[in-house]
Amino acid sequence: MRIRAIFAGALLGCSIFGLPAATPIERSLSPSGQFVIYGGDAAWRGAVSALAERTKANLLAVLQRRDQWGAAIVVNLQSPAANLPEISATALRFSQTGSGLKLQVDLTISRKMDFGAMERELLRAILLEMIYRNQPGIASGATYVEPPNWLIEGLLALTPNRDRTALTNALAVPERITPLNEVLSERPELLDSAGRLLYRACSFALVQLLIESADGHAHLGRYIDNLSFTSNDPLADLEAAFPQLAGNDEKIWKSKIADIRTSGRADLLTFSQTEEKLASLLQTKFMRTDGRDKSLSFEDLCQRKPAPTQRLALQKVGQELLLLAAQANPALRSVVQDYQQVATQLALGRIRGLAARLADLKTLRAKLSARMTEIDDYLNWFEATQLSTRSGLFEDCLNPSSLETPSRAHRKDSFSAYLDAMEAEF
Repeated sequence: MRIRAIFAGALLGCSIFGLPAATPIERSLSPSGQFVIYGGDAAWRGAVSALAERTKANLLAVLQRRDQWGAAIVVNLQSPAANLPEISATALRFSQTGSGLKLQVDLTISRKMDFGAMERELLRAILLEMIYRNQPGIASGATYVEPPNWLIEGLLALTPNRDRTALTNALAVPERITPLNEVLSERPELLDSAGRLLYRACSFALVQLLIESADGHAHLGRYIDNLSFTSNDPLADLEAAFPQLAGNDEKIWKSKIADIRTSGRADLLTFSQTEEKLASLLQTKFMRTDGRDKSLSFEDLCQRKPAPTQRLALQKVGQELLLLAAQANPALRSVVQDYQQVATQLALGRIRGLAARLADLKTLRAKLSARMTEIDDYLNWFEATQLSTRSGLFEDCLNPSSLETPSRAHRKDSFSAYLDAMEAEF
């Protein structure tokens, strides 16, 4: 028994002193101290730290606040797992522990990662920390209120030096203005690519409307602080934070959308420019899935359900058609919108009746082009012959001197002199 005890003690000593200590996980601390980044290499941790600090700085600039963070945010960088490809590239974990709030953002790093999704998840974590900063007594397991999607998308759109042309163009396309209560309750994860673009545009317009109102920056900050006490009526909660919206919200909302539309209508394309851009988009070629070199056209995809890679390409074409519709000539705008709807249906795998619809649209485009050519010809004739004030485009055609051929030099020989004398006499 004593030998066994000695042997056991020796094994315990080996386990304590003989085995190497576990390698500590490398981490980096952001300049403000709020973000603790684990995993990855120093370059990745530095890039994520800079992105997190910039995201927070942009938010504080909109709210016109100082940085007064209370809970640290852990950012865990992990490599993609080959055996678990379905795991989301970004995830936010939020819970209450005995020591306070615990916020952790899991980011899967790779060359193909979506930096927009990373920025969105970091902003969500920053807003959550703001919402529950002054509520340390929340019981474990309690339900937490996350910041609304429209607020996140709108704040991201207001980031300095960000191109918002696509958003303003998206608002100019639909004739129907999305009601404010629909924007507040919309679930963007259920929308297609065109729908998500329009949702981001509406979110941008809403946040811009709020901060442009009287004392809007402070009101928006208080709205965020009180999000944990919100009700099931998001419109009522918004009106409580922004009293000027109460009873007049839809009128103010429609006026804001109209202002954005008006500001974006200065650069409408001509009919020929719209037709040229539309034809270029419709000539997009889609790769075949059977390995053949010949690619498929827009019409070919209406014959069979597209493959996943083709659906992604169709979503991109649909989004470009949506942006084109914002600048399209009014005579062709509805046609461009119809093509965008066809691309959306194809991307969803719904091909029934699309071939006939494409044929009808092609016929309609041909008729419109012929009619516009006739109108151009008539207007050109009218200006050239009927108007007293002209644009100057036809001066060369209407100036007789410009049409005359240069006269040859006058001959001085005896025969020519005789003919000149006969012409002068008779």
